[in-house]
Amino acid sequence: MAASAIAAAAAARNVISSSAVQDPPSSASCKYAGHVPFSMLRLPSLCGRRATPSPHEFPGAIPFPRLRYRTFPISMSAVSKTSHEVSSTDAAREGGSIWRSDVIPVWKRPYFLNRDWTGLDKGIALYMLLTHAACLIAPFYFTWAAFNVFLSLYFVTGLLGITLSFHRNLSHKSFTLPKWLEYTFAFCGTLAMQGDPLEWVSSHRYHHQHCDTEKDPHTPYAGFWHSHMGWLLDNSTVLEKVGARSNIGDMSKQPYYRFLQKASFIPGTLLLCGLYAWGGLPFLLWGGAVRLVWVYHITWLVNSASHVWGQQAWKTGDLSRNNWWVAILAFGEGWHNNHHAFEYSARHGLEWWQLDLTWYFILALEKLGLATNVKLPTKEHMKRLSLDTSLAS
Repeated sequence: MAASAIAAAAAARNVISSSAVQDPPSSASCKYAGHVPFSMLRLPSLCGRRATPSPHEFPGAIPFPRLRYRTFPISMSAVSKTSHEVSSTDAAREGGSIWRSDVIPVWKRPYFLNRDWTGLDKGIALYMLLTHAACLIAPFYFTWAAFNVFLSLYFVTGLLGITLSFHRNLSHKSFTLPKWLEYTFAFCGTLAMQGDPLEWVSSHRYHHQHCDTEKDPHTPYAGFWHSHMGWLLDNSTVLEKVGARSNIGDMSKQPYYRFLQKASFIPGTLLLCGLYAWGGLPFLLWGGAVRLVWVYHITWLVNSASHVWGQQAWKTGDLSRNNWWVAILAFGEGWHNNHHAFEYSARHGLEWWQLDLTWYFILALEKLGLATNVKLPTKEHMKRLSLDTSLAS
């Protein structure tokens, strides 16, 4: 058994390092477990804007481009993760090679030990520890009034602030709002205490530009923990990925966003003080700690769970998935494969049954004349990216 595994590993390395054009193998041929450098993986260079077409569009013709970044040792195990059937002819022609969509690499990072912690890393870790610890005592101070405050701020900071403002409006320009309303919703986003709009939008745009590659700030290939929240505790590595944050020129020249950048945590801190003054410890715990941690993890689940569990309906060349339970918790953000296929779309739940509360709110704003230039995917674009052959024909 050991000898066959070593032989398979050697064969797989030879195949990956080869520049020959290859087709996807069948899932049965993927029996590899070993270590290869990250730079040898064939991954898409851009998310939604591939320089090279997906092999599902031109099977047997064009491979994904190879990354040429620094080499990092990673652990790889080939398991069947493809969403698409491969013909027996393709499988026979392919032999024992490993195709990118069948390979789930994990880039092992030392998050707690054997690493340098910056002052910012320590501050974020302490803050996260305290807010999560506060949630443990919140049940002892439960009141229905405090729970109503939790629900209200969950809507204000989660839907209006993060999903509608930071994500769909500011990051992707999916629709246009009057400046007074745009700034109001962005202020709601700062109350979620996930950073200022400039930082949030910049990281998210880099995520789409380098989706599921080493340069993705929260790439799932570095493991579930990293994509969920580990990346927030390693700011030096994130800064290496995002560079000088030069992708937010449309926002950085606006004085309002520069002000929020300097005072990003002041609104949230003032809100916590106001909650304590209004309703004491129950309001502070439920409207503060519990609500913050709840919205944090729901936002992070879009980056982690929606790149692991769910279905793919579109040829995006990445690991994004449509995850129904994340969509419910995150006001429609869980229809993540839809979003990665049509980044510009204000609507993520493209099917009538795909619940998308953020879209319903945007639609209401459009009816009131407050949201304009609302962008939706065209039928032609949907046909071109659809994995449903009946739609693509």
